[in-house]
Amino acid sequence: MKILLVTDAWHPQVNGVVRTLDQTVAHLRARGHEVEVIAPSDGYFTLPLPTYPDIRLAPFAYNDVKRRMIAFGPEAIHIATEGPLGQMAKMLCHKWAMPFTTSYHTKFPEYIKARMPIIPLSWSYRFVRGFHNAGGRTMVTTPSMVAFLQARGFTRLAPWARGVDTVLFNPDKKQAPEDVYAGLKRPIWVNVGRIAVEKNLKTFLDLDLPGTKVIVGDGPQLAELKRSYSDVVFTGSKFETELARHFADADVFVFPSKTDTFGLVIIEAMASGLPVAAYPVSGPVDIIPGSKAGIVDEDLRRACLDAAELNPADAITHAEKYSWEAVTDVFFDLLTPQYRPRKRWRRVRRVTRLAASPYHAIKKGVRKTLQALRGSR
Repeated sequence: MKILLVTDAWHPQVNGVVRTLDQTVAHLRARGHEVEVIAPSDGYFTLPLPTYPDIRLAPFAYNDVKRRMIAFGPEAIHIATEGPLGQMAKMLCHKWAMPFTTSYHTKFPEYIKARMPIIPLSWSYRFVRGFHNAGGRTMVTTPSMVAFLQARGFTRLAPWARGVDTVLFNPDKKQAPEDVYAGLKRPIWVNVGRIAVEKNLKTFLDLDLPGTKVIVGDGPQLAELKRSYSDVVFTGSKFETELARHFADADVFVFPSKTDTFGLVIIEAMASGLPVAAYPVSGPVDIIPGSKAGIVDEDLRRACLDAAELNPADAITHAEKYSWEAVTDVFFDLLTPQYRPRKRWRRVRRVTRLAASPYHAIKKGVRKTLQALRGSR
């Protein structure tokens, strides 16, 4: 198939959404599908996302997105994000009555609330609900997130999990060739990911735990946390083998976020032999309970201490259930929804155009009159 992916989250961004989309695209191409990706890094003029300059958006790419969609002629369209490119693709799909799917990767309204508390959650949910409900299907990370969004008025939801690269993330990276945490007091409690307010990292860093806390990653809150927590080790961003080693050489992975919809780093940690401590929220509750691979508890400190007693082998076994092949199978099966796209967008555009400018209505009437007069001669 010719598959078009439109996303505001893509390289050089480093996060779970990008890793998920990148792996899915790679596996689709390996199966012989032709995949076109439209992303901000395709040479568009970009602006930094307010409060998060590392994420850049392309707000003025409408004409080029239109050109590329026409030139590619996709048989299936997936819009991965609610940003400017996603909005443009949705508008064009409505204009041409083309079916499309979307995916819900993060609790976007909660992210906005964490940065701008003055904006009510209901406003943000109205925005994202309208975006996703306009498509034929919304792919959601977990069954608990399906229930969460259904209660907020989202429709046509289907679970689409995440996978893990067990070739990269595995216990063979442990102390290979040496311990990346050499000289630090054990146990090592590690968190890997974006350093931002919505990740709730302060809760983790305030815990009274033995040993050493380590934060691997970068983000807008890094400077603030470095100033406030001098006893915490901040390694900066790590990639590929170096990242895998920082997972494998730790003792427990701590996931304090309450806003992620899955938490790809959870299964990457498990594949590396790390038990996980987390809150009982969407994502962790879909992955951890009953697995012997981690602990979920409203008392995060207790979850950490209990996770430290678990067998790393059980975490590795549980992570093997999450393969990118299976994830790609589900994505492809959900890609072509059976529904009739709404054409209301075109009608609304015509009505608003006429209402906004009586001149157009008068001009249209004069043109019809002249055509009638010519026809009567």
